[in-house]
Amino acid sequence: MSIHNRACNCPGQVAPQVGRRGFLQQSAFGFGWLAFNSLFGQPASAAAHHAAKAKSIIFCFMDGGPSHVDTFDYKPMLKKHEGKAIGEAAVSKRSQSAASRVWFGSPWQFKQRCQSGLWVSDLFPNLAKLADEICVVRSMVGELPLHGQSNLLLHTGRILGQAPSFGSWVSYGLGTVNQNLPGYVVLNNDWVPNGGLENFGSSFLPASHQATMMRSKGVPVDNIQPKESSALQRRKLALLAEQDKAFASSASDRQAIEGAIANYETAFRMQTALPEVADVSREPEAIRKLYGLDSTDEHQRYYATQALRARRMVEAGVRFIEITCPSFDGNNSPWDQHGLLKVNHEKNARVTEQSVAALIVDLKQRGLLDQTIILWAGEMGRTPHTPVINADCGRDHHVNGFTLFVAGGGFKRGIAYGETDEFGNAAVVNPLTVHDIHATLLHQLGVDHTKLTFRHGGRDYRLTDVHGTVIKEILS
Repeated sequence: MSIHNRACNCPGQVAPQVGRRGFLQQSAFGFGWLAFNSLFGQPASAAAHHAAKAKSIIFCFMDGGPSHVDTFDYKPMLKKHEGKAIGEAAVSKRSQSAASRVWFGSPWQFKQRCQSGLWVSDLFPNLAKLADEICVVRSMVGELPLHGQSNLLLHTGRILGQAPSFGSWVSYGLGTVNQNLPGYVVLNNDWVPNGGLENFGSSFLPASHQATMMRSKGVPVDNIQPKESSALQRRKLALLAEQDKAFASSASDRQAIEGAIANYETAFRMQTALPEVADVSREPEAIRKLYGLDSTDEHQRYYATQALRARRMVEAGVRFIEITCPSFDGNNSPWDQHGLLKVNHEKNARVTEQSVAALIVDLKQRGLLDQTIILWAGEMGRTPHTPVINADCGRDHHVNGFTLFVAGGGFKRGIAYGETDEFGNAAVVNPLTVHDIHATLLHQLGVDHTKLTFRHGGRDYRLTDVHGTVIKEILS
């Protein structure tokens, strides 16, 4: 691995006069500099290219693709023309479509909410009350209407994966604020997403930047309770480091070894810090109720637990936290409603929406919303049309135009950016890609997406590849 000084890559750059071999030999436990930086952490200013507006991201991943035309993108023409064939002009290769399909109006009522007048459907009663806090993007465009590829695009910037996750890039670029916790955590709900765990992996970045997975049910992380004294564990770590140092001196690529050393140390320190930050029972009853921990629906309780943990992790200094949706009925894409749209979208909304709204309210009342970005997004939208309208009908895969929203972190509040056509079938005003969103989120963290690079396979890689534009119109 090599890191070019011109790229201003990360807080762990080695001065030119100190080679990696020399530093590895001089370090007490044989840490390479990146592993050392991951271990001890650096302030955001060590890697920032400009003043940061935000310190952390909470990514509420709506797995499977919620319907834009049933949530934040009001299209009255769908109801007016419901049941009419869409025709050849509306057929797209970026959605499951055919000329014989018919327009399908939303089963939910839309209203303009709060002072901003943002359109939000009755599907989201809690978020509707917070319309003045969110920035809605209605003109997202994807590449392929397939879950695996779209998940990987959203998470890694590549439809084929084989690249680090967004959270890994943030951890690599900015380091960790809290040396006792990882920089990147996925609050998972016991499933593997379409596209695989590569969605959360570090790929060619050091392994210390991959996601730490924390489950909602039972013990958050396996083997987190220490079985030996601290002194004995320290002696074992020292022996492992000595052995790894010897092995690294002869290895052609020390990256994996250095990442493993850093992970040993992080795991050691997490034994104390992680159970405490994961324990939501310490929260006041009013806060637990705000998130939905009193729900009779076990899936809602799982999601509420993870959302509350996300807030606690922001307070503890974790850089990037992702929350996945609970899987039910064996579906690892819970928002993927090809049928039973009304039943299952309402269930997904009931499970997640109160807790997402609670995050906004809770962070704001603690003075943390301005420095925390909440990203709510699925990997795709849903078709505004369906093969046939009946009580069991649904919507299919659609990446021609869909919606996400952000809140906090220096984004404008109570606005909608971009537009789809009158049927919600395609983005027609200010279309944006995942690369644009990644670039803009990094910008708010103080990072220039064109300078956050890593040398691999003879070329400099970045999260946004050769794409991406910072969308300054949505920044305050």
